[in-house]
Amino acid sequence: MAARKTARKAAPKKCPDCSGAGETAETVRVGSRTRRDTDHRQAAVCLTCLGTGEATD
Repeated sequence: MAARKTARKAAPKKCPDCSGAGETAETVRVGSRTRRDTDHRQAAVCLTCLGTGEATD
């Protein structure tokens, strides 16, 4: 007797902006008026996928 094959769900597509990580790196800015960019980076939640890492469409 042949066994049935179960259908697999397709893996969700990765977010193009954060590559599926859910976080992006943002440049740190310093100063009140001139807003100088520094060499430092900080982690931020990806605004495209809201931190899930999955593409919306």
